[in-house]
Amino acid sequence: MNAPTAGAGGRGSGTPGPGSRRPSGVPEGQRQDPVPGADRLHVVFGTGQVGRALAARLAGLGIPVRAVSRHRPATLPAGADWRAADASDPEAAADAAKGASVIYQCLNAPYTQWPERFPPLQRGVLAAAERTGALLVSLENLYGYGPTGGRPMTEDLPLAATTVKGRTRAAMTAELLAAADAGRVRVAIGRASDFFGAGVTQGSTLGERVFGNALAGRRADFIGHPDLPHTYSYVPDIAAGLATLGTDARAAGQVWHLPGPPTVTTRALLDLVADQVGHRVGVRSVPKLAIRAMGLASPMMRGLAEMSYQFDEPFVLDTSKYESVFGTAGTPLADAVAATLAWYRTRTSTP
Repeated sequence: MNAPTAGAGGRGSGTPGPGSRRPSGVPEGQRQDPVPGADRLHVVFGTGQVGRALAARLAGLGIPVRAVSRHRPATLPAGADWRAADASDPEAAADAAKGASVIYQCLNAPYTQWPERFPPLQRGVLAAAERTGALLVSLENLYGYGPTGGRPMTEDLPLAATTVKGRTRAAMTAELLAAADAGRVRVAIGRASDFFGAGVTQGSTLGERVFGNALAGRRADFIGHPDLPHTYSYVPDIAAGLATLGTDARAAGQVWHLPGPPTVTTRALLDLVADQVGHRVGVRSVPKLAIRAMGLASPMMRGLAEMSYQFDEPFVLDTSKYESVFGTAGTPLADAVAATLAWYRTRTSTP
Protein backbone atom coordinates (compact mmCIF):
# COMPACT_ATOMS: atom_id res chain seq x y z
CA MET A 1 0.00 0.00 0.00
CA ASN A 2 1.15 3.49 -0.79
CA ALA A 3 0.74 4.82 2.74
CA PRO A 4 2.81 7.32 4.70
CA THR A 5 5.94 5.90 6.25
CA ALA A 6 5.84 8.52 8.98
CA GLY A 7 3.66 11.24 10.38
CA ALA A 8 0.33 10.70 8.62
CA GLY A 9 -1.50 7.92 10.40
CA GLY A 10 -2.34 4.60 8.84
CA ARG A 11 -4.33 2.94 6.15
CA GLY A 12 -7.31 4.61 4.51
CA SER A 13 -10.58 2.99 5.47
CA GLY A 14 -14.27 3.26 4.77
CA THR A 15 -17.32 1.27 3.81
CA PRO A 16 -16.59 -0.61 0.58
CA GLY A 17 -18.35 0.90 -2.39
CA PRO A 18 -18.42 0.30 -6.16
CA GLY A 19 -14.84 1.53 -6.53
CA SER A 20 -13.43 -0.85 -3.92
CA ARG A 21 -15.37 -4.06 -4.60
CA ARG A 22 -13.40 -7.12 -5.70
CA PRO A 23 -15.07 -9.27 -8.38
CA SER A 24 -16.78 -12.26 -6.78
CA GLY A 25 -15.21 -15.67 -7.18
CA VAL A 26 -11.66 -14.38 -7.66
CA PRO A 27 -9.31 -15.28 -4.78
CA GLU A 28 -7.35 -12.29 -3.55
CA GLY A 29 -3.91 -12.07 -5.14
CA GLN A 30 -4.64 -14.78 -7.74
CA ARG A 31 -4.25 -13.74 -11.35
CA GLN A 32 -7.34 -14.16 -13.53
CA ASP A 33 -7.41 -14.77 -17.28
CA PRO A 34 -6.28 -11.77 -19.33
CA VAL A 35 -8.73 -9.52 -21.09
CA PRO A 36 -10.01 -11.30 -24.22
CA GLY A 37 -7.97 -10.00 -27.14
CA ALA A 38 -5.35 -8.47 -24.86
CA ASP A 39 -2.67 -9.54 -27.34
CA ARG A 40 -4.41 -7.55 -30.09
CA LEU A 41 -3.90 -3.88 -30.85
CA HIS A 42 -3.77 -1.47 -27.91
CA VAL A 43 -4.22 2.22 -28.76
CA VAL A 44 -2.81 4.96 -26.51
CA PHE A 45 -4.33 8.41 -26.89
CA GLY A 46 -1.76 10.96 -25.77
CA THR A 47 2.03 11.02 -26.18
CA GLY A 48 2.96 13.07 -23.13
CA GLN A 49 5.13 11.68 -20.35
CA VAL A 50 2.65 8.98 -19.29
CA GLY A 51 1.45 8.13 -22.80
CA ARG A 52 4.99 7.55 -24.07
CA ALA A 53 5.90 5.47 -21.03
CA LEU A 54 2.74 3.39 -21.42
CA ALA A 55 3.36 2.76 -25.12
CA ALA A 56 6.89 1.59 -24.27
CA ARG A 57 5.57 -0.65 -21.51
CA LEU A 58 3.02 -2.29 -23.78
CA ALA A 59 5.55 -2.74 -26.58
CA GLY A 60 7.92 -4.34 -24.07
CA LEU A 61 5.18 -6.83 -23.21
CA GLY A 62 4.99 -7.80 -26.89
CA ILE A 63 1.60 -6.15 -27.40
CA PRO A 64 0.95 -4.36 -30.71
CA VAL A 65 0.59 -0.69 -29.81
CA ARG A 66 -0.43 2.48 -31.62
CA ALA A 67 0.05 5.97 -30.22
CA VAL A 68 -2.34 8.75 -31.23
CA SER A 69 -1.69 12.49 -30.90
CA ARG A 70 -2.11 15.67 -32.88
CA HIS A 71 1.63 15.98 -33.49
CA ARG A 72 4.19 13.25 -33.97
CA PRO A 73 6.28 12.74 -30.83
CA ALA A 74 10.05 13.08 -31.03
CA THR A 75 10.51 9.42 -30.06
CA LEU A 76 8.40 6.28 -30.15
CA PRO A 77 9.16 2.82 -28.77
CA ALA A 78 10.49 0.33 -31.28
CA GLY A 79 7.67 -1.29 -33.22
CA ALA A 80 5.01 1.18 -32.16
CA ASP A 81 2.67 2.64 -34.74
CA TRP A 82 1.58 6.31 -34.69
CA ARG A 83 -1.45 8.08 -36.05
CA ALA A 84 -2.24 11.80 -36.16
CA ALA A 85 -5.69 12.74 -34.89
CA ASP A 86 -7.50 15.45 -32.98
CA ALA A 87 -9.21 13.41 -30.28
CA SER A 88 -11.84 16.10 -29.73
CA ASP A 89 -13.22 15.05 -33.14
CA PRO A 90 -15.09 11.76 -32.45
CA GLU A 91 -14.86 10.63 -36.08
CA ALA A 92 -11.11 11.25 -36.23
CA ALA A 93 -10.62 9.50 -32.88
CA ALA A 94 -12.64 6.46 -33.98
CA ASP A 95 -10.71 6.24 -37.25
CA ALA A 96 -7.38 6.37 -35.42
CA ALA A 97 -8.50 3.60 -33.06
CA LYS A 98 -9.69 1.13 -35.72
CA GLY A 99 -8.86 -2.44 -34.77
CA ALA A 100 -8.26 -1.67 -31.09
CA SER A 101 -9.08 -4.19 -28.38
CA VAL A 102 -8.02 -1.78 -25.62
CA ILE A 103 -7.93 2.03 -25.70
CA TYR A 104 -6.07 4.14 -23.13
CA GLN A 105 -7.04 7.75 -22.42
CA CYS A 106 -3.80 9.54 -21.42
CA LEU A 107 -4.62 12.94 -22.89
CA ASN A 108 -4.51 16.23 -21.06
CA ALA A 109 -5.42 19.83 -21.81
CA PRO A 110 -3.56 23.09 -21.19
CA TYR A 111 -3.78 23.84 -17.48
CA THR A 112 -5.39 27.23 -17.95
CA GLN A 113 -8.02 25.79 -20.33
CA TRP A 114 -8.78 22.55 -18.54
CA PRO A 115 -12.58 22.97 -18.06
CA GLU A 116 -13.13 24.01 -21.67
CA ARG A 117 -10.80 21.70 -23.59
CA PHE A 118 -10.44 18.51 -21.56
CA PRO A 119 -14.04 17.16 -21.63
CA PRO A 120 -14.24 17.19 -25.47
CA LEU A 121 -11.01 15.19 -25.64
CA GLN A 122 -12.39 12.50 -23.37
CA ARG A 123 -15.69 12.40 -25.25
CA GLY A 124 -13.83 11.75 -28.48
CA VAL A 125 -11.89 8.85 -26.95
CA LEU A 126 -15.07 7.51 -25.36
CA ALA A 127 -16.78 7.59 -28.76
CA ALA A 128 -13.84 5.67 -30.24
CA ALA A 129 -14.15 2.98 -27.56
CA GLU A 130 -17.89 2.69 -28.16
CA ARG A 131 -17.36 2.44 -31.92
CA THR A 132 -14.65 -0.24 -31.71
CA GLY A 133 -16.01 -2.17 -28.73
CA ALA A 134 -12.63 -1.80 -27.02
CA LEU A 135 -12.06 -1.71 -23.28
CA LEU A 136 -11.42 1.91 -22.26
CA VAL A 137 -8.72 2.45 -19.64
CA SER A 138 -8.82 6.06 -18.48
CA LEU A 139 -6.11 7.84 -16.49
CA GLU A 140 -7.41 10.35 -13.95
CA ASN A 141 -5.89 12.62 -11.35
CA LEU A 142 -7.26 13.19 -7.85
CA TYR A 143 -8.96 16.55 -8.35
CA GLY A 144 -12.44 15.02 -8.19
CA TYR A 145 -12.16 14.10 -4.51
CA GLY A 146 -11.71 17.65 -3.29
CA PRO A 147 -10.33 18.36 0.20
CA THR A 148 -10.45 15.33 2.51
CA GLY A 149 -9.30 16.90 5.75
CA GLY A 150 -6.18 14.77 5.56
CA ARG A 151 -8.06 11.47 5.32
CA PRO A 152 -6.30 8.97 3.03
CA MET A 153 -8.07 8.71 -0.32
CA THR A 154 -9.68 5.37 -1.13
CA GLU A 155 -11.60 4.44 -4.26
CA ASP A 156 -14.95 4.57 -2.45
CA LEU A 157 -14.44 8.18 -1.33
CA PRO A 158 -17.21 10.41 -2.76
CA LEU A 159 -16.28 12.86 -5.50
CA ALA A 160 -16.90 16.09 -3.58
CA ALA A 161 -14.73 18.60 -5.44
CA THR A 162 -15.02 22.26 -4.51
CA THR A 163 -12.93 23.79 -7.30
CA VAL A 164 -13.61 24.46 -10.98
CA LYS A 165 -11.04 21.90 -12.13
CA GLY A 166 -12.19 19.41 -9.53
CA ARG A 167 -15.82 19.66 -10.57
CA THR A 168 -14.74 19.27 -14.19
CA ARG A 169 -12.83 16.11 -13.29
CA ALA A 170 -15.80 14.71 -11.33
CA ALA A 171 -18.19 15.42 -14.22
CA MET A 172 -15.85 13.66 -16.66
CA THR A 173 -15.77 10.62 -14.38
CA ALA A 174 -19.55 10.66 -14.19
CA GLU A 175 -19.75 10.62 -18.01
CA LEU A 176 -17.55 7.53 -18.19
CA LEU A 177 -19.48 5.68 -15.51
CA ALA A 178 -22.82 6.59 -17.07
CA ALA A 179 -21.67 5.18 -20.41
CA ALA A 180 -20.53 2.00 -18.68
CA ASP A 181 -23.78 1.68 -16.71
CA ALA A 182 -25.73 2.05 -19.96
CA GLY A 183 -23.77 -0.83 -21.49
CA ARG A 184 -22.20 1.37 -24.17
CA VAL A 185 -18.60 0.70 -23.14
CA ARG A 186 -16.39 -1.24 -20.73
CA VAL A 187 -14.29 1.03 -18.55
CA ALA A 188 -11.43 0.72 -16.06
CA ILE A 189 -10.27 3.93 -14.35
CA GLY A 190 -6.76 4.35 -12.94
CA ARG A 191 -6.02 7.32 -10.68
CA ALA A 192 -2.62 8.75 -9.78
CA SER A 193 -1.28 11.72 -7.84
CA ASP A 194 1.21 14.44 -8.81
CA PHE A 195 3.72 12.69 -11.02
CA PHE A 196 7.46 12.83 -11.55
CA GLY A 197 10.10 10.96 -13.51
CA ALA A 198 12.28 11.16 -16.60
CA GLY A 199 10.99 13.78 -19.01
CA VAL A 200 8.75 15.51 -16.47
CA THR A 201 9.82 19.14 -16.42
CA GLN A 202 6.72 21.34 -16.52
CA GLY A 203 3.16 20.77 -15.33
CA SER A 204 4.17 19.01 -12.12
CA THR A 205 5.15 20.18 -8.65
CA LEU A 206 8.04 17.69 -8.86
CA GLY A 207 9.54 18.89 -12.10
CA GLU A 208 12.12 21.42 -13.20
CA ARG A 209 11.78 23.64 -10.15
CA VAL A 210 12.68 20.77 -7.84
CA PHE A 211 15.07 18.43 -9.67
CA GLY A 212 16.50 21.04 -12.03
CA ASN A 213 16.96 23.57 -9.25
CA ALA A 214 18.59 20.98 -6.99
CA LEU A 215 21.17 20.06 -9.62
CA ALA A 216 21.88 23.74 -10.21
CA GLY A 217 22.43 24.37 -6.49
CA ARG A 218 19.26 26.41 -6.10
CA ARG A 219 16.40 26.04 -3.66
CA ALA A 220 13.39 23.97 -4.66
CA ASP A 221 10.27 26.02 -5.30
CA PHE A 222 7.28 24.60 -3.50
CA ILE A 223 3.68 25.48 -2.70
CA GLY A 224 2.26 24.74 0.74
CA HIS A 225 3.73 22.90 3.72
CA PRO A 226 6.68 20.59 2.91
CA ASP A 227 6.40 18.80 6.27
CA LEU A 228 3.02 17.24 5.46
CA PRO A 229 2.77 13.74 3.95
CA HIS A 230 2.09 13.92 0.21
CA THR A 231 1.76 11.07 -2.27
CA TYR A 232 3.74 11.49 -5.49
CA SER A 233 3.29 9.06 -8.38
CA TYR A 234 6.23 7.86 -10.49
CA VAL A 235 5.61 7.80 -14.26
CA PRO A 236 6.93 4.24 -14.89
CA ASP A 237 4.66 2.99 -12.07
CA ILE A 238 1.66 4.77 -13.61
CA ALA A 239 2.43 3.18 -16.97
CA ALA A 240 2.80 -0.27 -15.42
CA GLY A 241 -0.47 0.14 -13.56
CA LEU A 242 -2.39 1.23 -16.64
CA ALA A 243 -0.96 -1.68 -18.63
CA THR A 244 -2.20 -4.05 -15.94
CA LEU A 245 -5.68 -2.53 -16.09
CA GLY A 246 -5.68 -3.09 -19.85
CA THR A 247 -4.54 -6.71 -19.73
CA ASP A 248 -6.20 -8.21 -16.64
CA ALA A 249 -9.91 -8.98 -16.81
CA ARG A 250 -10.41 -8.19 -13.13
CA ALA A 251 -9.83 -4.49 -13.74
CA ALA A 252 -12.89 -3.75 -15.90
CA GLY A 253 -15.81 -1.93 -14.31
CA GLN A 254 -13.84 -0.49 -11.39
CA VAL A 255 -11.77 2.45 -10.19
CA TRP A 256 -8.19 1.74 -9.12
CA HIS A 257 -5.58 3.83 -7.34
CA LEU A 258 -2.31 3.09 -9.11
CA PRO A 259 0.65 2.13 -6.92
CA GLY A 260 3.74 4.27 -6.60
CA PRO A 261 6.57 4.99 -4.17
CA PRO A 262 5.72 5.04 -0.46
CA THR A 263 4.21 8.28 0.80
CA VAL A 264 6.50 10.51 2.83
CA THR A 265 6.63 14.23 3.51
CA THR A 266 7.87 16.45 0.70
CA ARG A 267 10.80 17.45 2.88
CA ALA A 268 11.77 13.79 3.29
CA LEU A 269 11.67 13.42 -0.49
CA LEU A 270 13.90 16.47 -0.86
CA ASP A 271 16.32 14.88 1.61
CA LEU A 272 16.61 11.95 -0.81
CA VAL A 273 17.28 14.42 -3.61
CA ALA A 274 19.98 16.04 -1.45
CA ASP A 275 21.63 12.66 -0.85
CA GLN A 276 21.84 12.14 -4.61
CA VAL A 277 23.14 15.60 -5.56
CA GLY A 278 25.59 15.77 -2.67
CA HIS A 279 24.41 18.97 -1.02
CA ARG A 280 21.51 20.26 1.02
CA VAL A 281 18.40 21.24 -0.97
CA GLY A 282 16.64 24.22 0.54
CA VAL A 283 12.94 24.93 0.12
CA ARG A 284 11.51 28.21 -1.10
CA SER A 285 7.86 27.95 -0.09
CA VAL A 286 5.56 30.37 -1.89
CA PRO A 287 2.81 31.66 0.46
CA LYS A 288 -0.76 31.07 -0.64
CA LEU A 289 -1.58 34.79 -0.42
CA ALA A 290 1.29 35.53 -2.80
CA ILE A 291 0.00 32.91 -5.25
CA ARG A 292 -3.48 34.42 -5.13
CA ALA A 293 -2.07 37.88 -5.71
CA MET A 294 -0.09 36.67 -8.71
CA GLY A 295 -3.25 34.98 -9.94
CA LEU A 296 -4.85 38.36 -10.52
CA ALA A 297 -2.59 38.75 -13.53
CA SER A 298 -1.67 35.15 -14.35
CA PRO A 299 -4.24 32.45 -15.27
CA MET A 300 -1.64 29.78 -14.47
CA MET A 301 -1.07 31.09 -10.94
CA ARG A 302 -4.82 31.44 -10.50
CA GLY A 303 -5.19 27.77 -11.34
CA LEU A 304 -2.44 26.79 -8.90
CA ALA A 305 -4.07 28.83 -6.14
CA GLU A 306 -7.34 26.99 -6.73
CA MET A 307 -5.71 23.59 -6.16
CA SER A 308 -3.35 24.62 -3.35
CA TYR A 309 -5.48 22.83 -0.73
CA GLN A 310 -3.64 19.66 -1.77
CA PHE A 311 -0.53 21.02 -0.05
CA ASP A 312 -2.27 22.44 3.03
CA GLU A 313 -3.27 19.07 4.49
CA PRO A 314 -1.96 15.50 4.30
CA PHE A 315 -2.54 14.27 0.74
CA VAL A 316 -2.31 10.50 0.86
CA LEU A 317 -3.38 8.04 -1.85
CA ASP A 318 -4.30 4.58 -0.54
CA THR A 319 -3.34 2.00 -3.19
CA SER A 320 -3.95 -1.13 -1.12
CA LYS A 321 -6.94 -2.24 -3.23
CA TYR A 322 -4.78 -2.47 -6.37
CA GLU A 323 -1.92 -4.15 -4.53
CA SER A 324 -4.18 -6.74 -2.87
CA VAL A 325 -5.68 -7.79 -6.21
CA PHE A 326 -2.75 -7.53 -8.62
CA GLY A 327 0.06 -8.22 -6.16
CA THR A 328 2.39 -5.42 -7.18
CA ALA A 329 3.68 -2.29 -5.50
CA GLY A 330 5.46 0.82 -6.67
CA THR A 331 9.12 1.65 -7.15
CA PRO A 332 11.11 2.40 -3.97
CA LEU A 333 11.24 6.17 -3.59
CA ALA A 334 15.04 6.40 -3.46
CA ASP A 335 15.28 4.46 -6.73
CA ALA A 336 12.67 6.68 -8.40
CA VAL A 337 14.45 9.84 -7.27
CA ALA A 338 17.82 8.50 -8.47
CA ALA A 339 16.44 7.59 -11.91
CA THR A 340 14.78 10.98 -12.27
CA LEU A 341 17.97 12.84 -11.38
CA ALA A 342 19.94 10.63 -13.77
CA TRP A 343 17.68 11.79 -16.60
CA TYR A 344 18.04 15.44 -15.59
CA ARG A 345 21.82 15.03 -15.63
CA THR A 346 21.72 13.84 -19.24
CA ARG A 347 20.40 17.17 -20.48
CA THR A 348 22.91 19.49 -22.05
CA SER A 349 21.97 22.34 -19.75
CA THR A 350 19.82 23.02 -16.72
CA PRO A 351 18.16 26.47 -16.79
